[in-house]
Order: sequence, then C-alpha cells, then structure tokens
Amino acid sequence: MRGPHNIIRLIRTGATFERTGAMNVVLDAFEAPKPLRILARTLGWPFKWLGYKGDPNMPPATRALTALGPAYIKFGQVLSTRPDVVGDDLALQLRVLQDKLPPFSRAEAMAQVEQELGQPVEQIYSEFSEPIAAASIAQVHRARLVDNEREVAVKVLRPGIERAFRKDVDAFYFAARIADLFAPGARRLKPMDVIKHFDGVVQGELDLRLESAAASEFAANTKDDTGFQLPQILWNHSARRVMTLGWADGLPLGDNAALDAAGHDRRVLAERVLSLFLRHALRDGYFHADMHQGNLKVAANGDIIAYDFGIMGHIDEYTRRVYAEILFGFIKRDYKRVAEVHFEAGYVPADRDVDEFARALRAVGEPIFGMDATHISMGRLLNYLFEVTERFGMETRTELILLQRTMVVVEGVARSLDPHINIWDSARPVVEDYIKKSIGPRAIVNDLMSTAKVMARFGPRLPALVEQALIAQTHDTDDRNRRSGKTGWVLPGLCGLGLGMAIAVAVAAFS
Repeated sequence: MRGPHNIIRLIRTGATFERTGAMNVVLDAFEAPKPLRILARTLGWPFKWLGYKGDPNMPPATRALTALGPAYIKFGQVLSTRPDVVGDDLALQLRVLQDKLPPFSRAEAMAQVEQELGQPVEQIYSEFSEPIAAASIAQVHRARLVDNEREVAVKVLRPGIERAFRKDVDAFYFAARIADLFAPGARRLKPMDVIKHFDGVVQGELDLRLESAAASEFAANTKDDTGFQLPQILWNHSARRVMTLGWADGLPLGDNAALDAAGHDRRVLAERVLSLFLRHALRDGYFHADMHQGNLKVAANGDIIAYDFGIMGHIDEYTRRVYAEILFGFIKRDYKRVAEVHFEAGYVPADRDVDEFARALRAVGEPIFGMDATHISMGRLLNYLFEVTERFGMETRTELILLQRTMVVVEGVARSLDPHINIWDSARPVVEDYIKKSIGPRAIVNDLMSTAKVMARFGPRLPALVEQALIAQTHDTDDRNRRSGKTGWVLPGLCGLGLGMAIAVAVAAFS
C-alpha cells in the first residue's frame, strides 16, 4: 500500500547511507555544495540507528545500495557506467553491482529449476555449477544438457525477489506522490508516470518467459548485424523463473586489461557499442535497454555479445524520426531545425519562442564540438539541459525514458573503453543512414502506401462506418435545426457525405 508508512522506508534510505559511510562518498562524488551537505547530514545523522548495516566487507556506496534492495541496486548499476559524473573511484566501486553480488545457494537454484520445469535437475542437466554471476534480480549457473552435452547458461530468479521489488517500488510511488504535492516545480517531470513506467519494466523483468520472447525477437532483428552476437534461447528448458540459453564465451567488456591482453582495439569496440545501439533504436525501434558492462562480452573475433534481455526498449516509427532529426540537427549544428522538431512533435508548448529555444540549444550543443571528450563534464551539461527544458516548459516524455537512460549508459560504456571517444562523430554515420532511408521522398511514398493498405483492410467496413457517421450527423443537424426553427440538409451534412464518398471511391480504386 502506498501509504505514509513508506516515510520510514525513505528515512531509512538516508539513515543507511549515513550508517554505512556512503553519505560522504556520494556527496563528494557529486561535488555537492556546502548547504546541501549540511542538510543531508542533519536529516540523516539523527536516524542513523535506523539504517541497514550491510556487508562491512563492501565499499561504502556498494554496501548501502545492496543493503537497501534491488531497486537501489539498479540505480547503482547505471551510475557505475558514468565515471564522468560520479568519478572513477565511485564508478569502480559500483561496478560490482552488475554481476558480482552475493549469490543464493546452488541447492535453492536447483529446487526452483525442478519446480518450474517439472523434472529433476539430473534429467535435464548432466552438470550444474555453483553460481558464476549474481545480479540484483537473478543469478546464472553454467550447465550441460543431458540430451546433447551442449554447454548452456541457466538463469534463475532470486527467491522472494518479487516481494522485495514491490516494497521498493511502493516507496518510490509514495515519494513521487509527495513530490507532486509539495514540489510544484517537479510536476512537469511527471514523477508518477516515471515510476509507473519503471514499475512496468521491472514486472517484465521478473518473468523470464517475457525475457525469452524479447531475446527471440531481438535475435530476429539483428541476425545480419556484423560484429554482434546473441546466445540462442532454449525454449524447452525455460519457464517463468528459469531461462536456459546457449553458453557465450568471451571477455567481460568492463575488463580493459583483459581486452588489451587479448589484442582487442578498445577504440573500435567503443564505436561499435555506440553504433549498434543507435542502429537497433533507429532501424528497428527495439533495443537492449540495459547495456552496461555486466551484460556485454567480447568474443575472440571481436564481436560484441549481449545477454540479459529483461529490459528492452520500444519506440514507434514517428518517435524514431523525431529522435533522428534531433540527433542529426545537433550533428549538423542546425539548432533552429532541432528547435522546430521539438515544437512540431509537441515537446515544447506552442506559445514559446522557437528562436529563443534554438539559442538555448546552441548553448548546449556548441561546447561538444571541437573538444576532447575528457574535457566535457556531462554532469554540468545535463544540469544545463534540465534548466533549459524547465524554462521552456518541456514535460517528461515517458515513452522516451528508456531511450534516454540507455543512451546515457551506452555513452558511459563507450567512454570507459575509450575516454577520448567523440560521441557525435561515432553517431553520425548511423543517423545519416537512417535519415536517408526514413526522411525524404522515399519515406513519403512508403507512408502513403502504408496508409492506403490500412484503409484497404478496413474497406469492407467503410460503407457501414460512413452510414453510421451520416446518420449521427443527420440527427445532430435535425436537433440543431429544430432548436433554430430551420429544416433540411445543411453544409456539414453535405460535407460529411462528400468525404465519405471520396474515401469509399479512393479505397475501391486502390483495391
């Protein structure tokens, strides 16, 4: 229940950071100003005894997040990819949240496998290892099939994870409601919609059947992508809490020393990760939305191997075109066009000044060009973007949350491989290719053909729909005429009849 009892949960969050020593680490990482430091310590210190102790063998920030639960761990995973925001030391501490969390026992995992698949483990797998990776929601075991001795990975959900997530998300809903009521400036960010979206994503991640389906669709979309691999899903050995997939050999993408020792070019890998993400988002509208280092490997031939498909993003064709035009406008430094796209898409209220918005966007974009990436503070850049969007009344677009979040994560991954990567230069070929195919005369023809096909499918129903519309129009007209003392057909009825006949004739001609 999203009631006041969640106040205790939120207080305990601050108290846990204080008790584990993470409060100072986080404040230092974000370069918090003195007033904020005083406020945070004043609110956290008196309730220190309420905080969770956590594992004293872990670094402070990791200790606090793991003690607080899986939703907080997810947040830490995102920050671990952003050393430019939180600093190298904290990013390194948080890296263990990706796949090095304390596991649950092999016996518990085997019991869940038997319960979900309805067979003893020995009849399915001839080998079943101790956990080899443990994350916030599930852990992975290396196994071998009885049938064909094929080596596989078996993913098993943590016991009780559903209840734990419900508790965390419940507190987030409460915090969002408090923000709605007492922080009017935050309403434009739609905090309740944001948490609702996050809740839906999490619920999907807690059903491994949905993850298997997502992996299957993703594999179909990307089967021809050079330099990219996905492990095969084994449906016969997968269920709601268990998923079996082919074993993928490779080096962790986050282990730079191992990549260097194996002779991989990290600059190439960085550009490949970024271009693959953009290609999947723009070309397919379906992308891996959790692309941190813990979910990526590098094969011996240099291919990127992705796994863990619990969070996938989807954007429709129109949104993809808007996103591409915005990116392309920044790449071309055409800030007026970027501003116009925002207005055309309804992202900025129509009563605002487009030229003023374009100048504000120029102030955001210009520092990026002609500079070494190591000299750009993404934290300051994001803060300035926030100020700009607030000033122009932009609201949070819930359909773009995953896209924006993943772009931040992917940029962090690419930068961890090559600190000097220029994000815009790497993105340019992919965006330009999409623009050529999806915006222009060819796209207009394709759109018209798609519209005609949709109308043709509804062809048998059009006469009835037109008749219903005309009858409704006639009744409305008669009622208005009786009230005004007039009778007979009027212009709206004739227009409706003409439009209906035109549609019917057009569809018949196309068919």
